[in-house]
Amino acid sequence: MDRTEEVHWRALERMYLGSPINTIYEPSISVSHESAEISIQIQERFFHAAGAIHGSVTWKMLDDAAFFAAASVVDDVFVLTTSFTSYLTRPVSEGELRSLGRIVNRNRSQIVAEAVAFDQDGREVGRGSGIFVRSKQSLAEIPLYGSVEE
Repeated sequence: MDRTEEVHWRALERMYLGSPINTIYEPSISVSHESAEISIQIQERFFHAAGAIHGSVTWKMLDDAAFFAAASVVDDVFVLTTSFTSYLTRPVSEGELRSLGRIVNRNRSQIVAEAVAFDQDGREVGRGSGIFVRSKQSLAEIPLYGSVEE
């Protein structure tokens, strides 16, 4: 790992944590080369009527982990999710939800990344994979990417 990669990964983490959507979920994130780990604490406000988290919460965790794994190797422009397939395999109603994303393939035009979500007992609760591409939006133009907390 070189210093430039480390700076990029920390900037991605700041961008994610500062995004307005994440005021709802209050996640933690760690980005490294070709991988990302995200976790949240389950809250009742994430529940559907049957008392477990809505599938959209798990889907977001899967997409986010795969997205930031892909973004870890693109340091000049924002990355876009072009498709994402998910499988939700177990309900979750308490504790921590953790997702791990990693790149499984990449070429000049796209990155394929997958993610697996786990409950607090380490049981798999979902998995997904997606295709990610480079956008035309420079990361330097995104205030949250460039901001540094003192």
